[in-house]
Amino acid sequence: MTYLVELTARAGRDIEILYEEKNAAESLAAARWFNRLEKAVGSLSSQPARCHVAPESKHSKTPLRHLLYGKKPHVYRVVFEIDEKLKLVRIITVRHGAREPMEPTA
Repeated sequence: MTYLVELTARAGRDIEILYEEKNAAESLAAARWFNRLEKAVGSLSSQPARCHVAPESKHSKTPLRHLLYGKKPHVYRVVFEIDEKLKLVRIITVRHGAREPMEPTA
């Protein structure tokens, strides 16, 4: 079953900031890394439930999962939710793995 992958506004900003921080526009190696991140996010269109439950899930109304991308110490977490009715994967945020889990939202 194929899912549509959608970025929230927050996730879009996170990815834009990451692109700038990695200097992907100027560095070929950084651009390749960033393109592989985008490909990993796109892979969530197939079997998104393969990813582990995110720590933020215990404070969320809907179950959250996360995709880990990168190699230590540069691991990033793509936090997302799955809407089975709509066959939709909604990317909530992309954050460095060393950061504390997201705070619950109201």
